[in-house]
Order: sequence, then C-alpha cells, then structure tokens
Amino acid sequence: MSNGRSEAPRNKTEDDITTEVLERFSDTPDPRLRQIMLSLIGHLHAFVKEVQLTEAEWFKAIEILTEAGKMCSDRRQEFILFSDTLGVSMVVDLLSHRKPERATESTVFGPFHRLGAPDMPAGGNIAHTDEGTPALVSGRVLDLAGKPIAGALLDVWQAQPNGLYDSQDQHPEDLNMRGKFHSDRDGHYLLRTTVPVHYPIPSDGPVGAMLKATGRHPWRPAHIHFVVSAEGYEPVTTHIFDRRDPYLNSDAVFAVKDSLICDFTRHDGGAEGQRYGIGGPYFAAEFDFRLAPAAGGAVDVEDAQRRLAALGARA
Repeated sequence: MSNGRSEAPRNKTEDDITTEVLERFSDTPDPRLRQIMLSLIGHLHAFVKEVQLTEAEWFKAIEILTEAGKMCSDRRQEFILFSDTLGVSMVVDLLSHRKPERATESTVFGPFHRLGAPDMPAGGNIAHTDEGTPALVSGRVLDLAGKPIAGALLDVWQAQPNGLYDSQDQHPEDLNMRGKFHSDRDGHYLLRTTVPVHYPIPSDGPVGAMLKATGRHPWRPAHIHFVVSAEGYEPVTTHIFDRRDPYLNSDAVFAVKDSLICDFTRHDGGAEGQRYGIGGPYFAAEFDFRLAPAAGGAVDVEDAQRRLAALGARA
C-alpha cells in the first residue's frame, strides 16, 4: 500500500537512511516543530557519520543518559547540569534574551532556585547561619535612561558558606540564603548576606564523569543569583560575581560576563554595618540593575513570577 511517496531503496546506505528519516518527518503539521525536528535529525546523523560512531559508543551514550534520568529529582536536575556544562544553556540564553545597550545582561538560571523564599525588608539577612563573612549588597534598579524603578522585585538566592545550596545540605527542607526584596521609591535595594564562595557543581554523576574524562574542573566562581522584575519591564535573570574569584575565567558553566563582575570591598566595622546587626568586619558590594522596557507592552510582575516558579519547579 503506497502513501504517495516514492519507494525507499532496499540497498540502504547511511545517507539513504538520513534521507528516509527526513522524509518521514517532513509532514509534521506544526511548522516550528517541523523545522526543529528536520534540523535535529540532519545534524545528529551528520555527527554520527563524522565521528564514525560505533555501536559500543552509542550504547554507552544511552547508558549515560539513562543514568542522568535516574539522578533527576525535585532537588536535582542532571540534564540541566549537562546543558550548563556543555555551554548550551548560555547559547540559548543569549539567543532568547538579547538586551539593548545599557540593560543588565542575563546569565543562566541554574538548577537551584526554589519556591517559598520569604519577603524581606531592606537590609534583611538571607543567611540563617553565623558561618561566613557578613556582606551588604546594595544598589538601585533603574530604567535604561537611569531613572529609578520603584517597587521592583528582586528574588535572590545563593550558595551557603560551605559551598552547598540549602537543597543539597543535611536539612534540605529548610530554606536558607534566599529572600525577596523590593526597591524603594528611589530604586534603592539593600540586602544582608555572606560573601559568596566558589563551589563545585554536583560531580558525583554522569556530568562529573564527563568533566573528569575531558580534563575539566567542576568549579563555579563566587556569585549571587538575582531575578529582577518590575511591571512594564522585561525581567532579567542574572548573577553578580566577585571580582577576586580565581575561577572567573574558567566557570564550569560559561556564565561569567564582564558587566556582571563587581567589587566586594572590606570594611573593618563601622556604623553602617552595626545598623544591620554586623558587629565586626564585613564586605560591601554595589550593583545597579538596568531593566529594558517590555517589548510587547506592560509586563505583569505576578505573571513573571509565576513563570519563574514554573522554571523553579522543573529545576
């Protein structure tokens, strides 16, 4: 029984297989899905042919992907780690979030965002531990013309001083190093935390094995995560990085951008620290976030947060 197509050749070469597979997918109804599938098949088949992939190597790849799936849970996403360490996450980020000049650049979302971070007042302390060196992070949320944006929401999270996120630690049900802040009428924000530390991404699974086999390290430079959103503006998902960190030039997930590097400056006490409960030395960093206007009109902040929550649930 014919489907209207020419009969496929019986003596098939590898190129015959590629042609036939492409033909089978050519009637995919959704245009975007058709474009993606045809391109994926073409590139995947070309890769297999280029490296002359063996059956043993292909089965090993399937075993690795199977193991990655087994390691995924509501607290860990091995496939996001693969995406990050292969640089795919950053390429997708750059394609999806092209920013106009002066707008704060985005970077990877990462796998450790969680729901339920508490709303905190200006100067609130997201660190529920005496470990680490206290730090104050402040700045303003501005538009591209430098005018303050009042009421912007800053969703903040960070690794603990021991290099682990709360979801990785002994009591993963306890939220730590997370908070939500709002800019004041002049666009100012202020939060208390600890100086960020560099840390290794989880390397006890297939991603870690891949890094070891290819001579790469698993370390991420010290940073603090921010998602900044305001009504009428495009939200930005980003980090700020400590300029002193030794891994800035070799971040395991390729997420460092020059514009996101800032100075953490030491202060040996003083009235500013005491005002926020810091009795001894601390570090301070200043970073201004500049938001671009929403391309399609006003952005609903609550809707942006719902979309963020959906990402967090998947991560």
